[in-house]
Amino acid sequence: MTLIAGGESSSGGTASAFPDPIRDLPAPADGSPQIAVLAGGCFWCTEAVFEQVEGVLDVVAGYAGGDARTARYDLVSTGTTGHAEAVRITYDPRKISYGQLLKIFFAVAHDPTQLNRQGPDVGPQYRSAIFYASEEQRRVAEEYIRQLDQARVFPKPIVTRLEPLKGFYPAEEYHQDYARRNPSNPYILSQSAPKVRKLEKTFPACVRRPRNR
Repeated sequence: MTLIAGGESSSGGTASAFPDPIRDLPAPADGSPQIAVLAGGCFWCTEAVFEQVEGVLDVVAGYAGGDARTARYDLVSTGTTGHAEAVRITYDPRKISYGQLLKIFFAVAHDPTQLNRQGPDVGPQYRSAIFYASEEQRRVAEEYIRQLDQARVFPKPIVTRLEPLKGFYPAEEYHQDYARRNPSNPYILSQSAPKVRKLEKTFPACVRRPRNR
């Protein structure tokens, strides 16, 4: 899927400036679902964006970057565990590619030039990170970051970290689908909802179509 862009990016520039990745992962021959693990600030917001993307089968909010024994919200929130708030995205590679998920991640899901913070949330647990599950994922991500930096899509350098995926630990149940279940929450209204609207405006072709009941 080639995403048709229009509107503004999270950096304040036009999203049409975002190129498609030069390198991408081909869909496996059997079309089996694939996984991407991304961190871009509060997982409520990142989850809310990717749940609206056509081709995404499931999104789970959780923790990545630290040990299983510290994968608890009260501990992760201290910023001392090595974990980042992250999402595990299961997607249909016949409908959307890994590279196109990265394009959405950089264009609307967060600001990849903010170091260890997103908006009002500060600390290494809110860092921008791509947790790669294979060398192929790492190469795609690394080349796309280089591509965006060389094109000067953002006014500042991208600080997104590439980290090997050593484990993903689902967050507590009350964090799952938080934006959908709590649309009137002030944080959701101020931080999450604008990103979803930006997705709808910027990449309308990739927004999930309503399912017939």
